[in-house]
Amino acid sequence: MRNLGSLVVFAALVAAAASSGSAFTPGEWYAALNKPSWTPPNWVFPVAWTILYILIAIAGWLAWRAGGWTPAIRAWGAGLVLNALWSYLMFGRHDIALALVDLCALWATVIVFIITAWPISRSASYLFLPYFAWVTFAGALNFAVWQMN
Repeated sequence: MRNLGSLVVFAALVAAAASSGSAFTPGEWYAALNKPSWTPPNWVFPVAWTILYILIAIAGWLAWRAGGWTPAIRAWGAGLVLNALWSYLMFGRHDIALALVDLCALWATVIVFIITAWPISRSASYLFLPYFAWVTFAGALNFAVWQMN
């Protein structure tokens, strides 16, 4: 039961971070921006993020179970804060450049998590690989939108 309870805590933390995306939505401002031709359709984002948030919660939980309060968990937590902050910066403040800076920092925390979780839970590291790929793609998209506007 202890394991299930800690998984619920990790899921709740991720859900709290994800709620930023609900509070700060793209809206008309984002729709009016110039975007590259390779921008995914709008429906892709909630589907991708739902899957990624599940993986993020499980990865954090696995790393915590394997090692407790390690550098991996600190990177996981910092990344969660940066993840939540991005929606506010991009869609709340309409600050494309600052959102890009935030995304670069998030990308770094994802890499740090993968590296520091590896010795304690390879499964946690593997679960972060899709997140790494998506944040890399999102960074390229954020950069392109910034350049085009």
